[in-house]
Amino acid sequence: MDLKELESGVDPKKHWYYQSKKVPLFRYFKKLAREHSKKLTVIDFGSGSGFFAYELFEAFPEHIEEVLLIDIGYTVDEMESTENDPVKKLRYIPKGISDCIVIMMDVLEHIEDDYAILKEIRDAISSDGYYFITVPAFMSVWSSHDVYLGHYRRYTIPMLKKLLDTCHCKIYHQYYIYGSIFPLAWAVRRLKRNEENMTNPESSDMKPLPRPVNFALKQYNTFEMNFRKINKLFGLTCVAEGKLK
Repeated sequence: MDLKELESGVDPKKHWYYQSKKVPLFRYFKKLAREHSKKLTVIDFGSGSGFFAYELFEAFPEHIEEVLLIDIGYTVDEMESTENDPVKKLRYIPKGISDCIVIMMDVLEHIEDDYAILKEIRDAISSDGYYFITVPAFMSVWSSHDVYLGHYRRYTIPMLKKLLDTCHCKIYHQYYIYGSIFPLAWAVRRLKRNEENMTNPESSDMKPLPRPVNFALKQYNTFEMNFRKINKLFGLTCVAEGKLK
């Protein structure tokens, strides 16, 4: 999760985007938990605040062995303070972990060599490691929002498939989410592009909204998640679910 998106006062526990985005993650995790007799370790790579991992732990504590928040930005004090907690902060994934799910929520687009980092993650897992990946979709929607957040690229399903295949990761499902709001977002960003400061943007597009608008968007996009796996055409976010090894 990108900490820069929180600087505008967005509360992920209430904002429609984060609350609807966790829905496919929860459903995938629930499916894995049903299929495994052992508890799973949740590894939130590039975790930032760890919002999605904390939400998972709160929703499925009986199916989770421990949660590892992985981020190179954590200080020594932050890591030491969680040493004996079920949710631990670390800078790197410990070697040899099995029975785990690695979640990468809008992380790969921040990394110049996405292949190298995905291979490093895969090599750290010994067996029965699964993944859930989200990345922003379509370079045609590129805007100052991406520049501000430090993105290198936006993906498509074929791009993400090629990356996962190259790293020998098994793909269960790929799809787009936020498909119905994509045309509006595309049009708005294309119209604003000439007016934007693409060199040194000052903020992201993520803003707090009036409560009724936020509620309506949350309900609508959560409902749309029921049809996510059939959307192979377009959306603001590209999703991949599968197995690392």
